[in-house]
Amino acid sequence: MTDRAFFQLNDSWNAEPNDPAPEVQEDGSEVTLRFRLNPWAYDAATGEQGLLAFAGCSEWRLGSTNDEGWYRGQCRYSAIAPAWGEFYEIVGPDGLAHAPIDWKATNRINAGKRHFLFYLRDGTFECFADEWAFSRSR
Repeated sequence: MTDRAFFQLNDSWNAEPNDPAPEVQEDGSEVTLRFRLNPWAYDAATGEQGLLAFAGCSEWRLGSTNDEGWYRGQCRYSAIAPAWGEFYEIVGPDGLAHAPIDWKATNRINAGKRHFLFYLRDGTFECFADEWAFSRSR
């Protein structure tokens, strides 16, 4: 039994389901994930981009686990996370958090206590950060 919980953070937006084209930018302890928004299920123009900005980020990764791997149980959260394709904050004890070995550390020491996870079409973005903010860009 675990006290780990997944809280979905995206309710009126999501990544484009076919080709979100994620890009990560790092500037010290600020990390930004840029991706195409889903114009079919949400109010977004074709080609409009979403930006997730993470302040006080201590580490991040853009991993290769995709939707097929998630449904086949190859993702460490396959049987635990509520659904593929959403943006979550993971709260509580999580012995699986650092199972991947491709984490990239930023230059801020002892930052980023909150664990964020975003399942994209062909990959998974996650980070440890103090705060997050969502915005749009054309």
